[in-house]
Parts: sequence; C-alpha cells; structure tokens
Amino acid sequence: MSDRALTRILVVLPMYGGSLPVGRYCAKALAGLGHLVEVFEAPEFYGAFSALKNLRVTAQRLDYLEHAFLQTISQALLAKVETFEPDLVLAMAQAPVNRQALKRLRRDGVATAMWFVEDHQVFTYWQAFAPYYDFFAVIQKEPLVSRLAQAGVENVLYLPMAADPDIHRPVDLTPAERRLYGSDLSFVGAGYPNRRMAFRELFGFDLKIWGSDWDGEVILAPRLQLGGRRVSTEESVKVFGATKVNLNLHSSLDPAALAPPGDFVNPRTFELAMCGAFQLVSGRELLPEVFAPGEVAVFTDIKGLKEAAAHYLAHPGERAAMAARARARALKDHTYAARMQTLLDFVAARRPGFGNGVRREAGMADLPAGLREELSGLLGELGLPGDAGFADVVTAVRSRQGRLTELETAILFLDEWRKQYGGR
Repeated sequence: MSDRALTRILVVLPMYGGSLPVGRYCAKALAGLGHLVEVFEAPEFYGAFSALKNLRVTAQRLDYLEHAFLQTISQALLAKVETFEPDLVLAMAQAPVNRQALKRLRRDGVATAMWFVEDHQVFTYWQAFAPYYDFFAVIQKEPLVSRLAQAGVENVLYLPMAADPDIHRPVDLTPAERRLYGSDLSFVGAGYPNRRMAFRELFGFDLKIWGSDWDGEVILAPRLQLGGRRVSTEESVKVFGATKVNLNLHSSLDPAALAPPGDFVNPRTFELAMCGAFQLVSGRELLPEVFAPGEVAVFTDIKGLKEAAAHYLAHPGERAAMAARARARALKDHTYAARMQTLLDFVAARRPGFGNGVRREAGMADLPAGLREELSGLLGELGLPGDAGFADVVTAVRSRQGRLTELETAILFLDEWRKQYGGR
C-alpha cells in the first residue's frame, strides 16, 4: 500500500429545494467513480432554521437571526473541511455557504465548485456568490456564460442535468399499480400558471396530474391524484412506467406562455428517458444537444401538444421505439456519473496537481505487519483500492454505521495516538 491519497470530495447539500436530490445523486455517482466522498448534511439544520420564523419578531430582527444562523452553518462546514481535508468542495445550488467561508477555503488552497442547477434569470443570487467559487457549472449557455465572465468567473462549465440509472429505471408493475398509476396522459410536477392553463385544454383525454402546489385549481381538481400531495421519486417512476404519454411541460410564471420558450432542459427530461418512458416535451433551445430527433417527441404550442398526444396514443409502436432510443441515449451520455466525471476532468485540466497530492500522514508501510495483512479484507468492505493511504482508511471507517470491529477500533486508536504523539 502506498501513501498516495484518494481524491476527497465534500458535497454540500442545500437545506431544502430541488437541488437537494441532485446533490445526493452526485455524491452517489462520485463514490461510484472511486472517490472518497463525504456529504455535508445541511438539511439537518432546516428544522431549526424554519423555527426562527415562528418567533414572532420584527422582520429586521428575523433577518438578523437568519443571517447569523447561516453564518453558523458555514462555520460548521469549515470545521468539516478541516477534519475531512477534501481536495474539492462541491456545493449544490442554494447550499448554505457564505462568502466568508468561500474566501477562507480559497485562502487555504481548497478547490471549490458549484453546480448551479437553476435558471439564472429567476434565481439571481449567483451574481453575489459565483466570483468566490473556483469553478462554476451551469445548465445554461449564453448570455449566462458571458455575464459570469464579466463578473470575474474564469472557470465556467456548461453541465446539463442528468438521471441516475439505479433510481430512474423501468419497473415491473402489478395490475393494481397499473390501474392506480396508469393513464393515457399524465403529468408529474408543480402547478405553475402555464401548466394550469395548458392542461385545461386536455379534457378530451384520459389525463392524470400528480404533484403539489395545485391549490385553488377548480377545473383540474378531478384530475389531481393523491389529494395533491408531493409525489415521491419511487411513485414518480411508477407513474412514468404506467403512462402511455408522459407530458413534460417546462414551467413558467406566465400563464400565457403555455409552452414557454427557454434554453435549459429540466431534469424530468432525462429521468423520463432513463426510465424508458415515452414523453412529449416542450421545445427548448438546448434540447437538440442532448436528445436527437426520434428520441423524444417535441411540441411548441397547445395545438401541437394535442395533435401529438392523439397521434402517439394511436401508434404504440412508435412510442415504444422512441422510448427505447431515448433510454439508450440517456444511459450512454446522461448519467450523473458522466456529469461528475466531466466536472472533475474540467477541474483537473485547470488546477495542476488536482487529485494527485500526497498527504502528510504516514503510509501503510509504517504500520505493523500483522495489521497490514488484516487490512486487506477491510479495504474491500470499505470500497477502497489496495493502495489507499492510512488517512483515507480512517475517514472511511469513521463514516461507517454500526458497531466497530476490533480492527476498526485499532485503526481509530492508532490514528488518535499518532495525532497526539506522532509529531514529538
């Protein structure tokens, strides 16, 4: 075994929101690529953060308290960095990392990146934070890339959304599940104004609507499933598989924009494709770069949506062939593992020595011979390569759940002993 360290990556999740599951997919993908991954679980702070709003204090005092709370979370993140010693801190959109923490990480030589999986025109906080990240990945191109350059962000990467083939996959459904989740047309998502207006035009079809934020919707209420509660990922996958034509209408706050123009492709497009489900997706500027004609069906207005829905309901063979092509493309090009590899390659190309550092801790060669032999089996259990460094083994052992074995206890004891006396 050598003293060469694995690439350590700390994934920082947001406390809540759409990028939260994306962050978990990224952490899983990075671990699957063979990196040593830790997750900063910001959602664990969300309950306390939300409780601040129930204090019945003035808006000015609430703003102060929320700001102070976020500072505390950033300090917790820095403590995690100090312990884990990552090569890269990867923050998801809306992760609670303030500018002071980012400055500190840059000063300490820790690479930072954000995957901004948001519409930059709607969520404009990127303007205040992007210059403090070493690398900034986005799901849009121009004019965002130029605006980031003007703000002083040098390393910008276009990185579209993706899907996880272990989660988003074809599933076998029972007859009861097909009756519950199945329909000619379905939609999974929130009740944005443009979706409410568009789906009111589809009363001639067997349509089911799944998801939350449809409050106050009277006309579509009979089509709303499960009382309008949020649908889990597992339930979504079943809906995708049971539906003949899955509708994928990108959101807009403008009810007049029934099929809103736009550039980025939403995650649902990749998830439906990975599930092997047929979809009708609203046209997007960047869609042809990720799916070719014949892999997904596209509409640009309500008339086109209704005509396409009728056509494909009458031609199941076409639906099946397109869905199969879309799944093949998604598996080949659009996994989170592929996205994370692209990101790491981008970082490595612009940061000499990234991921190739040798840690100061002594290597396995310094351990007693008997302990080295016992470690061979443990490395496999931990998912570490045979040349993993001692510090990487310690980190992996600390992250395990359950009762420690005698060997794991010995490793942690040795680590503590070396911290106390190794430098003397």
